[in-house]
Amino acid sequence: MNSTSQFLSRDLFTAQTFDSEVILARFKQAANWQERYREIMLLGKTLPKLDDMLRVEQAQVRGCESNAWLYHAQIDDLHYYIADSDARIVKGLIALLLAATHGHSSESIAALDINAYFDELGLTGQLSPSRTNGLFALATAIKAAAKKT
Repeated sequence: MNSTSQFLSRDLFTAQTFDSEVILARFKQAANWQERYREIMLLGKTLPKLDDMLRVEQAQVRGCESNAWLYHAQIDDLHYYIADSDARIVKGLIALLLAATHGHSSESIAALDINAYFDELGLTGQLSPSRTNGLFALATAIKAAAKKT
């Protein structure tokens, strides 16, 4: 994402793990929007807080209403991300995106259909237009980082 990524520890990127099958199952079991919203908030709590020194303008994702920061590293032909937001729901949405992309290949990330993924999670039409725009800005940044390398 920016030049700071090269100074971050490889372990910092690979320490996070996401089980997309478990996450998808939890969302499919949610009976309504309130339960899915709760799952988003709980998922956001699983992301570590980004150190204030890393909350820099160069790492900010443009197009998000809330502040969101994204770092990328390619390790052994797979892509890893560190991300954070100052909004709890955005942090949860970031975690959902990372569940589908973190530790994946360039090809897998390029093939990800964000609309289909959020349909499958039952989130389409549930987010405000500004949250949806921010979500797509984050997805675009993730895909762009995987494409650059």
